[in-house]
Amino acid sequence: MSFRVLMGTTSLRTTYPFAMRIAITGASGLIGTALTSHLRGNGHERVSFVRRPAASPAEISWDPMAGKLNARDLDGIDAVVHLAGAGIGDKRWTPSYKREILESRTATTALLARTIASLSRKPSVFLSGSAIGIYGPRNDEQLDESSNHGSGFLVDVCQQWEAAAKPAIDAGVRTVFLRTGIVLTPKGGALKKLLLAFRIGAGGRFGNGKQWQSWITLDDEIGAIQHLLTANVSGPVNLTAPSPVTNAEFTTVLAKVLRRPAILPIPSFGPKILLGGELADALLFTGQRVMPKALLASGYEFAHPTLDIGLRALLTK
Repeated sequence: MSFRVLMGTTSLRTTYPFAMRIAITGASGLIGTALTSHLRGNGHERVSFVRRPAASPAEISWDPMAGKLNARDLDGIDAVVHLAGAGIGDKRWTPSYKREILESRTATTALLARTIASLSRKPSVFLSGSAIGIYGPRNDEQLDESSNHGSGFLVDVCQQWEAAAKPAIDAGVRTVFLRTGIVLTPKGGALKKLLLAFRIGAGGRFGNGKQWQSWITLDDEIGAIQHLLTANVSGPVNLTAPSPVTNAEFTTVLAKVLRRPAILPIPSFGPKILLGGELADALLFTGQRVMPKALLASGYEFAHPTLDIGLRALLTK
């Protein structure tokens, strides 16, 4: 396989030795939508998991919370990309929503892994979602896939999320855990939320700005996923750019790209009142300094290796 990315642009060009039939959960989400569009543009057949009766051969019906998935619907699937899960920052972390965050990941992963393991003709690869939250808040410590896990709610979620894939691993299916960082795109997620404040000159660092932010552009997130479909890699893979930055650095670069000032630091009490202290700390005031060691070792070349390159590609088209 040859893999080529046009540096400094948002255009991804890939040459594959064969077309694949790829089943995707979370296909209507931010990453899933971009992935399905890109794979279709590269000649692959994508099949989306839906939680209603399938309307066409391009859909697979399932009910993960009830444990319902017809194994025959996975016949002929070459790869499964699992991106489904309740949004970490979509709601306050009440006990019930914490349970939803966890179960929306573990139940879906376990059902997929069991079903894949039961097939006589198994997919060649299972790319299962995860997150760099598995490392927990680590201050300035540089982390890679060999680093120990931290402690806290998100750590527990990620550990159970990855453990749920064990049946697929035991069945000999190459399984990759997509430990994703902060995905940058003006279409959604953290960057979209920041842009309004920054564009009117009201942006600034969060707290003291010393917390690390390990980011990746949406283009490189998609590029890495497609690369891992055929790369000889298994186990955890950090999907982050090779140049993590502190929140203060992120703020400075974003303001520079937008040609706006960033002089109003945001104290912690406001977001903690709005979101709740635990969620605000997890999203805004703590972080991880994560390196994509496994991804780089596998031969992936980033389109946007630095934040300045990435934000200019995203915001100055």
